[in-house]
Amino acid sequence: MSDRALQAPVTLPMVTPAEAEKRIFETVMPFHREDCPLANAHGRILRVDLTADRDLPPYNRVTMDGFAVRAAALAGGQRQFTVEATQAAGMRAFKLSANDSACVEVMTGAVLPDGADCVVPYEEAQREGKTVAMSTTALSFAAGHAVHARGSDRKAGEPIVRAGTRLTGREIAVAAACGHRVVVVTQQPKIAVVSTGDELVEIDMPVASHQVRRSNDYALRAALMGAGFTNVARFHLRDVPHEIQRMLLQIIAEHDAVIVMGGVSKGKFDYVPKELEGQGVERKFHGVAQRPGKPMWFGVSPRHTLVFALPGNPVSCFTCLHRYVLPALARAMGAAPATPSIAALGNPVTFKPPLTYFVPVKIRSGAGAEQLAEAIETNTSGDFAGLLGTDGFIELPAEKSEFPVGFLARFWRWA
Repeated sequence: MSDRALQAPVTLPMVTPAEAEKRIFETVMPFHREDCPLANAHGRILRVDLTADRDLPPYNRVTMDGFAVRAAALAGGQRQFTVEATQAAGMRAFKLSANDSACVEVMTGAVLPDGADCVVPYEEAQREGKTVAMSTTALSFAAGHAVHARGSDRKAGEPIVRAGTRLTGREIAVAAACGHRVVVVTQQPKIAVVSTGDELVEIDMPVASHQVRRSNDYALRAALMGAGFTNVARFHLRDVPHEIQRMLLQIIAEHDAVIVMGGVSKGKFDYVPKELEGQGVERKFHGVAQRPGKPMWFGVSPRHTLVFALPGNPVSCFTCLHRYVLPALARAMGAAPATPSIAALGNPVTFKPPLTYFVPVKIRSGAGAEQLAEAIETNTSGDFAGLLGTDGFIELPAEKSEFPVGFLARFWRWA
């Protein structure tokens, strides 16, 4: 390793989780965008508003099978009508004659015939041949009955789906209806998940008594893919300085975001912070006043690759991913800010150190349909199995040590 990588960085005080989030968000820049065929757009983040290319609905649309008439004729007591035509969905509109007794048989989805302004459903009419007798109830039907008025949903040119929306079947249906064959979305970023440590072996390799199988990189990759990121690669670095230097240089150069796990604390073999800064990655902070995940490091490379160096303990890195990395990536994707979720503690928690505490929870509904968080504390930050059955974690502030039942806290759901 070069001399520059061996120089210890200047020690800075720990930041709070709020300050860490602020520095990350101030650093994040939008990822590139691209044109995407609508058929492939599910799950992508929209970058340009989708607008209505015409009024929605584009015509006065019949909403019930029945007979189209003039409401004024019904109001005047007209009960006997003569069917002049049948109007099905997809047909051009017929024109109702000037006779008050004129009507057109119509089907759901059809264009309302010209001259008609009301539909009497089959249930309120009796037909024999060309003659239709309306019920007394039908005489009270006003203009617009069983009619979906043109432009009543959206007007032509009106934005319907805003930039920042994650596209699901609902938004794609709207895009298709408005003729958006191609939509502008954020490119899928290239993300690297990098585990470090000589004690780690691949899961299909023999494992010695002093070794553990790699799990963090699998866990984080799965969580990233669950959050909609499809281009995620896994890497592993041994605790060998020249290998760390060479591999990190290449990984950072080829990816939009890099998540390193392990080697980030103050141990003799924790080379990662020194090497990152030695390679020109600008440190934004190192150390957050929280548990788990206190040694977390964040910086940005000259080409604006986001670099997150997380503690190697499984619970720590998994929690930091959800608290900081996923929100940062969502921001870079141009996603609309998520609405904070709040939960009430369902059981008391005591936490003495003056640190923000991220505690895993299982969510259930209270008697009043409120969101209750049952704290399920793990054995240690290495107890990955302790997260099984939990839905996410709540954030308990450092200013308190006793948290009673009912205490309201921010809730973060696992991806």
